[in-house]
Amino acid sequence: MWSGVLCGLLAGALWGLVFIVPEMLSAFSPLELAVGRYLAYGAMAFGLLLPRLKSLFSTLAPGDYAALVRHALAGNIVYYVLLAMGVKYAGVAPTSLIVGMVPVVVTLLGRKDHGALPLARLALPLLLVGAGIACINVDSFLHAGPGASAGDIALGVACAAGALVCWSWYATDNARYLKNNPQFSSAQWSALYGLATGAIALVIGAGAWLLPEQAPAAPGRDWTLFWTCNALLALGASVIGNQLWNVASRRVPVTLTGQLILFETLFALLYGFLYRGQGPRPLELAAIVLLVAGVTWAVHAHAARDATSVRQPLDPDFAEGDGVAGAAHRHQA
Repeated sequence: MWSGVLCGLLAGALWGLVFIVPEMLSAFSPLELAVGRYLAYGAMAFGLLLPRLKSLFSTLAPGDYAALVRHALAGNIVYYVLLAMGVKYAGVAPTSLIVGMVPVVVTLLGRKDHGALPLARLALPLLLVGAGIACINVDSFLHAGPGASAGDIALGVACAAGALVCWSWYATDNARYLKNNPQFSSAQWSALYGLATGAIALVIGAGAWLLPEQAPAAPGRDWTLFWTCNALLALGASVIGNQLWNVASRRVPVTLTGQLILFETLFALLYGFLYRGQGPRPLELAAIVLLVAGVTWAVHAHAARDATSVRQPLDPDFAEGDGVAGAAHRHQA
């Protein structure tokens, strides 16, 4: 399990970059950012898969194609467009705050899955998480800039909420699919996922290019910076980060998967501090402490449950709840 936690932490460190790039590339539209990033991701995935592409495609069932399409849309393209719009109209802090609610939503969605702890045992860790997110919320409103209108902020908040829904559903469905389909390695599924995302991004990009522009492009569009940032995001956050997350998804329960997503929020805050050139304010520091405490508590709660299961193999609950699914989970771990 601990190797899964480490993979989740490293994935969060890479994913935290996605909140900063839209701020750096504010002259580009959210759709351009998503198409650029995922075209680069698809190209890299194609290169990784090329030696075994034919044999791998021969093993895919219709259900696998359906899963790849829905994960590519919910977990990548639609999610990133909404996130970039949230950053553009509401700012980095409110967007990271709202997307930071993913652990709570994923925990609720996965409460009946194998390996999930009862919500009563996760109540206090989730309370710490909620308190940390509340601190970020209060701080963002206390230090909000005067630039954006109420309509812009409302649109940004709505987009961030949409990103929250997309990623929460994707994280839950992806974790379940990987556990139920051990024939795919984490690297294979991540590469197929990237290839599907790149193909969809290519179709969307071609369609957008053929349509007439509705508004003039913003000035100061640095295309070299655009492709550099998107290539780095594709390699780090998509290729490497998604593979690390797939490993974590196989090795920890869905409820703990939800807690590990908090690492993305923490690293997004850290990168935001570095980008603006100043350290955390008191409420931001309190949020970091509370979020780390909540994740640590949840990890130890699951570790204690696993240790109890090993020490008491004849417990009726253990025997009933640790059948085929439990054996598969231990094998994958």
